[in-house]
Amino acid sequence: MSDTVYYDPYDFDIDTDPYPTWKRLRDEAPLYYNEKYDFFALSRFDDVERVSIDWRSYVSGRGTVLEVIKSGMEIPPGQIVFEDPPSHDVHRGLLARVFTPRRIAEVEPKAREFCAETLDPLVGGDGFDFIGDIGAHMPMRMIGMLLGIPEKDQQALRDQIDAALQLSDPEPKSGVMQDLNDGSGFVDYLRWKADNPTDDIMSELLTVEFEDHTGVTRRLTIDEIVTYVNLLAIAGNETTTRLIGWTGKLLSEHPEQRRMIANDRSLIPNAIEELLRYEAPSPVNGRVVDKPMELHGETVPAGSALLLLNGAGNRDERHFEDPDRFDITRKIDHHLSFGYGLHYCLGAALARLEARVALDEVLNRFPDWEVDWERAEQAHTSTVRGWSKLPVKIV
Repeated sequence: MSDTVYYDPYDFDIDTDPYPTWKRLRDEAPLYYNEKYDFFALSRFDDVERVSIDWRSYVSGRGTVLEVIKSGMEIPPGQIVFEDPPSHDVHRGLLARVFTPRRIAEVEPKAREFCAETLDPLVGGDGFDFIGDIGAHMPMRMIGMLLGIPEKDQQALRDQIDAALQLSDPEPKSGVMQDLNDGSGFVDYLRWKADNPTDDIMSELLTVEFEDHTGVTRRLTIDEIVTYVNLLAIAGNETTTRLIGWTGKLLSEHPEQRRMIANDRSLIPNAIEELLRYEAPSPVNGRVVDKPMELHGETVPAGSALLLLNGAGNRDERHFEDPDRFDITRKIDHHLSFGYGLHYCLGAALARLEARVALDEVLNRFPDWEVDWERAEQAHTSTVRGWSKLPVKIV
């Protein structure tokens, strides 16, 4: 292992531009060990993909966030990101019922409506914020609508998620899972919906009957549903917001490609895939090694925390030609930004739809923009990466 390259997910300087560090990891330390925080990391595409598939050897049930793994906390049932089979399969199966392709396709008009709510009043002005005016608004409204969260409470939920994830200093944040698992605000909604069901996910979860991993046929408890709703609220807000922010930044830096898209909207879906590859909104995912494993000639002890740097894998020249070049016409077989294998992102179709609609609606009103770097602010967390403010000037 290399003595010279250093990586940790809490270092703000590295997080601002991790790609030089990640390239050195791929080349010099494909299995990296951080002594300070006691974790291993894999950075090459094939390694990340292979470990993502092998859920028996590299488990998620002790957490996929480094702070959670190190805390040793008990994970509440229903946190499918932090579960392994058989309970994972049962809980994911319940959510898969409410994230069908048909249901996602049906909500596209609402996504466009939510974009129009904030973008139309800005037409004729000199700029807008890709985060404040669209990235933090439309995904929040979409997942709030799907879950059945009243509009008046959606912004407070968004603020709670941001506060729980954001790092104020370059150190692990204690209590992050306690903050994210605080779903007490949903209990009143659920009790009301038990008597007044509507067409939303919370109502559906209240009534669904299923066979759990012990073979018992039953309904979900309120606590289980709260865990589900909390998970969906977080996942449905955070990463899509970051993706929309990266869209604003990268298409500002590549105006010729932005103009190609403006003139041919059929390029949008592939542009979204290249955006996801080039700047993964969630570039770090953790596992725990279940038994001693041999990786790159080293033994990784059982119980070790192992970070999968999917953001680094997406820039691996062993898989992608000229990976540091942003190219909306690039042919991409698949990338790692939604994970891979058992824990492939359940909301990937919704995130793609939201990003596609957001870009289309922005281009309908503002075909040319430049980032206002004096006012832009990057957010720092240990797991998601992007912007807290990305104002742009209309040019």
